[in-house]
Amino acid sequence: MNAADQFFARQEEPVKSCLVALRAIILDQDPGIKASWKYGMPFFCYREKMFCYLWIHKKYKKPYLGIVEGHRIQHPELLMEQRSRMKIMLFDPERDLPLDTIKEILQAALLFYKTVK
Repeated sequence: MNAADQFFARQEEPVKSCLVALRAIILDQDPGIKASWKYGMPFFCYREKMFCYLWIHKKYKKPYLGIVEGHRIQHPELLMEQRSRMKIMLFDPERDLPLDTIKEILQAALLFYKTVK
């Protein structure tokens, strides 16, 4: 089992299911997105460039999706917090994932990577 799989396996429900579902949603967005393990967390790269990652918020204890180039995306569900580049989207693992919103944000981030050389 690789480090990313170990990360997912050691999470408790319902956080585990939330993170596993988010991983599948991310990978379904484009065949150019590949899962990896960077900085001690599950990371996703688009054409070998850092794209997004999954983690658990220390303060809120909720899973979140981090968008590496989040500062380039304007969306009300994305939080900047104290970051200068990345934005995050928090999830309540007890509720259904907002699939359309997640896809909208991921597609906006992909558009940036596809238009910038």
